[in-house]
Amino acid sequence: MLEELHVAGLGVIEDATLSLSPGLNVLTGETGAGKTLITTGLALALGARASQSVVRPEALTAGAEARFRLDLPDAEVRAWVEESVGEPEAFAELILARTVGADGRSAARVGGKLAPASVLSSLGSKLVEIHGQSQAERLGAPAAQLEFLNRFAGRDHLEQLSRYREVFAELRHARADLEALELHERDREREKDLLQYQIREIEAANVVVGEVASLEEEEARLTHAERILELVARAEDAVGSDGGAADALRQAAATLQAAEALVPGVGVVAGRAISAAAETEDLLADIRSYRESVQVDPARLTEVAERLHALKGLQRKYGEHEEAILVFLQQARQRLAELEDERGARSELEARTTRLGGQVASLAASLTDRRQEAAPRLAAALAEEVQHLGMPGATVRIELIANAEFGPDGAESAEIRFAGGPKQQPLPLARTASGGELSRMMLACRTVLSDLDDVPTLVFDEVDAGIGGRTAQAVGARLAHLASRRQVVVVTHLAQIAAPADRHFVVSKENGIARVRQVDGEQRVEEIARMLSGTTGDVSLAHARELIGDEGSRRRRVRAGAGGVR
Repeated sequence: MLEELHVAGLGVIEDATLSLSPGLNVLTGETGAGKTLITTGLALALGARASQSVVRPEALTAGAEARFRLDLPDAEVRAWVEESVGEPEAFAELILARTVGADGRSAARVGGKLAPASVLSSLGSKLVEIHGQSQAERLGAPAAQLEFLNRFAGRDHLEQLSRYREVFAELRHARADLEALELHERDREREKDLLQYQIREIEAANVVVGEVASLEEEEARLTHAERILELVARAEDAVGSDGGAADALRQAAATLQAAEALVPGVGVVAGRAISAAAETEDLLADIRSYRESVQVDPARLTEVAERLHALKGLQRKYGEHEEAILVFLQQARQRLAELEDERGARSELEARTTRLGGQVASLAASLTDRRQEAAPRLAAALAEEVQHLGMPGATVRIELIANAEFGPDGAESAEIRFAGGPKQQPLPLARTASGGELSRMMLACRTVLSDLDDVPTLVFDEVDAGIGGRTAQAVGARLAHLASRRQVVVVTHLAQIAAPADRHFVVSKENGIARVRQVDGEQRVEEIARMLSGTTGDVSLAHARELIGDEGSRRRRVRAGAGGVR
């Protein structure tokens, strides 16, 4: 249970501490005294959104600490307790704390250790459930009504709903992926056509590394073939004609050989002359061979020029040289293969979408069956509860309304239909229920759920909106009944609701600062009297004592029937 709540620097609250008890705890006080800020502080400690606007003008920070005494059925809570206090005993203490600075910065702590605010929210949702006027109004929304029916249908149904939501989310993502593929189908086909053309063009060219340089050389030779032949012929004549270079060198070599017979030292020069003459003969042979290889071939020149033009056209489109063109070809083949694979991916997505669609339909049908079975039981339970809450003759129905298509919650929505008295036609709750009826319906819903979930502490703020007299007494009795199984905290301005309390706190404002004090005995009688008539005269005090006595007797009977306070 929630054992202690400490709030400081929050609105009109300078510093306040509440030591709570099992059973029914009530907070009362004049309008504007700051009662609701107590539940605001608790919500802050449970991870609610924080704003610097809640910080008192004189304070640097606003803060709230909630200390729980709890057994540990939940794995997440157990893990945090074990981390903060070591190996837990049968019962353990857990402190959730939150501070908000005037600069808007906030900090959260679990068991004294810094933690994200989301952890406070996650842990707090397992420990406390806060109901206020906004929650009562939200009960009129179809989503809230369906959520309530889902919870009533039981844990197995909630697990089935969780599985459905997982599969539905997968189906939605698969459909989105398929739509994206279809949306860009034309773009992909255009890209495939372009790639196929580019690949065919490069493959048809049969590009060879180094071919351009070789062709450029051949083109130059063919272009100037006639001039080359003319020049080579002149060179051949200069070397090989009668009296040309070859003859002159042969004659020089013979002369030097003759001189060697006379002067031995001439032998070196004679050898060089012989070598030069032999080299000249080889040069002459090469010149003649080259002249014979040079041909005037206009057809070949045209062929070479066309090949060069084709290769240089590829270079302009795909790369500066043959190696770059071949790299582009490889990349184009890879991209084309990827696009072809996307066709297979589409087939897989279509098959997956069909499979998930079947699973969604099957799970939705199961959810529908469970809701159809639970809806009349829930309607009957709510009708019984509202009878106890001062609405005799009220009727409640739960209608399931089929959706046009499957949604995140299944194939239907739920609608609570309510009639406040006999012979009235049940209509949607949001259209027919007054503020007081909505508050009582919320209490009825929570009472029905009290045996179905494990939240140990329930907080009701402004549950008494729009009611009074016998209705208020009935609401107080149901809150006391609910408190026999849960710890309940109620903020109220009605004496009939405060009278059954196990612990009573009064919030008052002095010099603009809210004070919280626990009242017992005569102090409590005086507070109930003030709530009844605004005075503490003898008649009011007597009425207050009578009301407290009656509610005390009723509370004892309720607890005897419930087997004691949980």
